[in-house]
Amino acid sequence: MNVNRRFHVKDLALAKSGRAKIEWAQDRMPVLLAIRERAARAKPLQGTRIAACLHVTTETAHLMLTLKAGGAQVALCASNPLSTQDDIAASLVKDYGIAVYAVRGENRKTYYEHITAVLSISAHLTMDDGADLVSSIHREPARYGRDILGGTEETTTGVIRLRSLEAQGKLRYPVISVNDADTKHMFDNRYGTGQSTIDGIVRATNSLLAGSVFVVCGYGWCGKGLSQRARGMGAHVIVTEINPTRALEAVMDGFQVMSLNEAARVGDIFVTVTGCSGVIQRQHFLRMKDGAIVANSGHFDVEIDLAALKQLSRSDRIVRNSIHQYVLKGGRRVNVLAEGRLVNLACAEGHPSTVMDLSFSNQALSSEYLRRNATRLERKVYPVPAELDQRIAAMKLKALGVAIDRLNAAQRNYLSSWEVGT
Repeated sequence: MNVNRRFHVKDLALAKSGRAKIEWAQDRMPVLLAIRERAARAKPLQGTRIAACLHVTTETAHLMLTLKAGGAQVALCASNPLSTQDDIAASLVKDYGIAVYAVRGENRKTYYEHITAVLSISAHLTMDDGADLVSSIHREPARYGRDILGGTEETTTGVIRLRSLEAQGKLRYPVISVNDADTKHMFDNRYGTGQSTIDGIVRATNSLLAGSVFVVCGYGWCGKGLSQRARGMGAHVIVTEINPTRALEAVMDGFQVMSLNEAARVGDIFVTVTGCSGVIQRQHFLRMKDGAIVANSGHFDVEIDLAALKQLSRSDRIVRNSIHQYVLKGGRRVNVLAEGRLVNLACAEGHPSTVMDLSFSNQALSSEYLRRNATRLERKVYPVPAELDQRIAAMKLKALGVAIDRLNAAQRNYLSSWEVGT
């Protein structure tokens, strides 16, 4: 790939299909559309260069269009080799004039060439999903970091990496953790991941979840949503955890909780949503029943130990699109979906537009906030300002036609005083 090219997508002829999908999603993203309409008038990002490493999906297209409407120059690459929707990438280039470097199925070399291409715009702001863009900057700060004022991070895995940089005193600029906004993790992670993960598994396998034993590894916000959706479809859900508080919460929510060693013997479908590495390991594969399905909905392909599975197997083959079947030496079969990558994006379309409306509204407003305030911020990971979070929630309620109560003067006084007691 020539990194001097202004884009790299699979095929511009796919743009017509992509544009239709982008137009379809617009009606389901009213908050981001309202932000875009205001930004088009006020131009809060005029002259700002933004390097974005995100899943190249229909919803991401609307975020890019919002940033561009606000006056920004945007360059976009994929944050996962299997998450790109090629027709969306083509439409962003052909129909909207946005520099996109993303091809579904790209290898590791091309993946990082795309990141390099995006960073070549000498960005003022970074926008990341998993922190691969930020980590690339930190590996070569003299080359990429001269003009950067701040950045945003979309997902749990990326925030973990950024906080590690901060703890070591190595974070080079302030970053807003969009992932920690209430209007992100309480909705995107719970409802978006919950539904889209089920969607990916069903599309890939055509399995009936009702009556199955569905093992959820991790009971954070994503695990909670996934457990609820699986139970709603009739599955018997088992939760595995390392955190005693979350494990107790899962018990109180009515789920069976046990160690993964125990669950491995009884599970039909296993899904990791932890953000950690090596969750499903050699000893777990050895305990699984014939035909077990294994998938990951965490950001990176490190949650399932595929190297160990390959060592245990006497053969492997592709049995269906996105299903890699490993035959263990004893004859039992283990079916891995999407090469252990994000199953909701590799086997389906990712989160519904309705929930990404909230997440990407956080991204858009956080970018504006950074453009105004970055020089006054320290080199730390910051939460989304509470006023922005509340503003997005209020806008979403308005779009849904939902009215809520307001505190009166007496109530505000009561909540701000200490004198009134028993």
